[in-house]
Amino acid sequence: MLNKKVGDYSGHWGNHRQAYTRVFDPRGFEFEVTIENLLYILENANSIKGKGLEGDFIFGWDGKDLLLMPVDSPDYKEITEYSEMILRNNYIKAKDLKLGATYKTKTNEEWIYMGRFDYHTTEYDNIPEGRTNWGGVSYKSVKKDVNKGKYHFFIRNTKDYMDRPYLSVLTIKSLGERFIDTVSIDCVENYAELFEKLECKTEYSPYDKSKDEYIKYTFEEFNDSINKSNRWKEYYDNTKYKYEIYLGKDDLYYCKMKDKDDSYGYKKEKTIQGTLEEIYNLIKPMYKNEYLVNNKLYSEGK
Repeated sequence: MLNKKVGDYSGHWGNHRQAYTRVFDPRGFEFEVTIENLLYILENANSIKGKGLEGDFIFGWDGKDLLLMPVDSPDYKEITEYSEMILRNNYIKAKDLKLGATYKTKTNEEWIYMGRFDYHTTEYDNIPEGRTNWGGVSYKSVKKDVNKGKYHFFIRNTKDYMDRPYLSVLTIKSLGERFIDTVSIDCVENYAELFEKLECKTEYSPYDKSKDEYIKYTFEEFNDSINKSNRWKEYYDNTKYKYEIYLGKDDLYYCKMKDKDDSYGYKKEKTIQGTLEEIYNLIKPMYKNEYLVNNKLYSEGK
């Protein structure tokens, strides 16, 4: 039985509480559900005046909120099917994988199978570089590619922390019990397009520093880049320096000059200031494009 609404506003801001609906269970106790849960119940079950809600229900949780879910709802059926798949232990085996097919994991994620390729990752070596001003040893951190051998590659479209579209890559040496169901055995229509994007990932092909490309800005491009970026955007020149440029309180631009190879800032830095045009003429700024071993563009600095 739906009893009454509780919470929400009670005269002034200090006594605000989220609105809930109180529900009486015929076994002799009451509980509260959110208004969103109530609307969901009424979409999937009947409420008869004087008799209450019709049908069978189960309890669940959504974070800290108790849920009442009709067993006739599509979500309950989906959850039940999902639970049954896990209990059946019918895990997808590597020999059953098909290119472009879509598979579901135990965590209810859907991934597209792209194939089996060499998996590349990055490790770091710390190489002694010299003495610091306080007498210690400074180290240069050098990246190196490590080929882990053949892995299964899966991808799916998701979003990054800024809510921007992002192609996520999953690499697995052995499937184990990760995949529980085949969503579609058919190859996705955009497999070729997805594969081109996969080729631009460092897991598929490592970054090649020797292919770095430095391209000079026009002043208009430089001005536009400054206006769009934050203070930490890096610019380069045709020697060995990189720069961080930001606008000061006095309407002058400050340009921090750093050694390209000085990862930890042990070497002396120099700061110059002036109008944007003066800085442009002084450093002749460039942006850097980075490429992978397979010649695919990895990062465009522009």
